[in-house]
Amino acid sequence: MGVRLVRAVEADASLIHEIQVRAFAPLLAKYQDYDTNPGNESIDRIIWRINDPNGAFYKIVEGDVTVGAIRVRWYDEPSQLWISPLFIAPEHQGRGYAKQAIALAEHAYPDAASWELCTLLEEERNCRLYETMGYEQTGAQSKLNERATLVFYKKMI
Repeated sequence: MGVRLVRAVEADASLIHEIQVRAFAPLLAKYQDYDTNPGNESIDRIIWRINDPNGAFYKIVEGDVTVGAIRVRWYDEPSQLWISPLFIAPEHQGRGYAKQAIALAEHAYPDAASWELCTLLEEERNCRLYETMGYEQTGAQSKLNERATLVFYKKMI
């Protein structure tokens, strides 16, 4: 059975926050990027993302279980979309949910001209996921600290 995206509302903030903290905890411990890691964000940040008029936050749901979340945001043009964050609960990782969620998000915005995202360069599994989905490194990188570097990806439609 596949997953579906369900638009998050404020009542979902606590659940989304709990999954986000658990999903990013291993990366936070490994890279100690306390200022940028979503695992260190407050629930207020989740609520802000849910209510952001320039974006949409979706729960990733299989059956009646929320397995993760994905946020789509647009900046200058609604045709230039950005994914951040995307996460899957640890107990549901490795089942293809992130790939399905990205495909569903891309399908939900048929007028998109491009999609962008970033991930940790050191997390080869994440980089491989995005590359298999057609995302290409832009060449831009941002060093977070001595342990972690963000690498930026873009997919033209």
